[in-house]
Amino acid sequence: MSGGPSGPVVAGGAVVWREQDGTPLVLLIHRDHHKDVSLPKGKVDPGEAVPTTAVREIDEETGYRVHLGAPLGTAEYVLPNGRDKIVHYWTARVSAKEYARAGAFTPNHEVAALEWVTIDDARNRLTYERDVAILDRFAERAAVGQHRTFALITLRHAKTVPGSDWDGPDATRPLLPVGRSQARAVAAPIAAFGPKKIVSSTAARCLATVEPLSATTRLGVSTSPDISQDAHDRGAADVKGVVRRRLDKGKSAVLCSHGPVLPDIIARIATVTADDSGRFDLRRAAMLSVGDFSVMHIAGDTLVAVETHRNTIPA
Repeated sequence: MSGGPSGPVVAGGAVVWREQDGTPLVLLIHRDHHKDVSLPKGKVDPGEAVPTTAVREIDEETGYRVHLGAPLGTAEYVLPNGRDKIVHYWTARVSAKEYARAGAFTPNHEVAALEWVTIDDARNRLTYERDVAILDRFAERAAVGQHRTFALITLRHAKTVPGSDWDGPDATRPLLPVGRSQARAVAAPIAAFGPKKIVSSTAARCLATVEPLSATTRLGVSTSPDISQDAHDRGAADVKGVVRRRLDKGKSAVLCSHGPVLPDIIARIATVTADDSGRFDLRRAAMLSVGDFSVMHIAGDTLVAVETHRNTIPA
C-alpha cells in the first residue's frame, strides 16, 4: 500500500492492449490536468494489494474490466513533492467482447480521452520515457508472440490451528481467525489475474482458504488429493498429473496446497515450460508463507514470467 509521509507512493497499472486484424493496439490515456499522455495507472488504497489496484484503476480510468497478464516491471521516479513513486505494471488484454461491452468512452475527472494506437505510434505519443521503457518490454513480448498468456497460480493455505493444538486428523485442522482474514485478503488480488479454475487440496485448511476466492470469482472449487499433504507424505501424490492437466487446458487456474507440496508443483511447471529456469526466482515462488501466492505466466508452452505476492494480513 502507499507509504507514509516519507515512504514511497506505490501504484499499479498496465499496458492495456487488444488485437485488430492480428495487430496489437495499446491504450493511451490523455490527462488534461497533467497535460500528458500516459499508460493507465493509479495509487494503492490503504490495505489494498497492488494487482487489485491495477485492475481497479484501469476500470475507473478507462471503463474496461480487465485481468492481468504477465508483469512488465516497475517505473520509479520522484514526484514534485520529493516523494519517491513506484508503479508496478502488467499486461492487460481487452477482449473483443469487453471492447464492445464498454462502448464509447465518457471523459472523467482523471482522463479526458482514450486512444488506441499501434506500438510504434504509442512510442511517439507517450510523454514520459519511463512509460516508453515499459511499452518496449511489452513490444519485445509481442514480437515473439508472448504477450498473450495464461497463469498458473500457486496458493499456500492461510494460517491454521497448529498440529500440536489439534486432536483430530491433520487434514481436518481449521483456519485460525487470522487465517480467515488472510483468506479474505487474498481473494481480490488472485481474482485480478482472472482464474478460470480453482483446484484445492482436500484438506480443510485449503478448502477454507479458497472459499472467499470462490465467492469473489463465482467459480466452484475442484478438490484433488494429489496436491494434498497427506498424499505427499505417503509418496502417493500425482503432482505431475495435476500440473500436466492444467497446462494442457491452457487456462488460468489456482492450485491451493501446502508448504511441503508447493516446491514440487513449481518445479513441475518449470520443467515443462522453462528452457532456462535459472532466470526465474523459483525458490522464492515455491517457499511461500501462509496466505501468500505465486503466479507463473505461460505463453503457449513457454514460461514468460514468475511473480510472488505476500498476504496483506501478517500471520
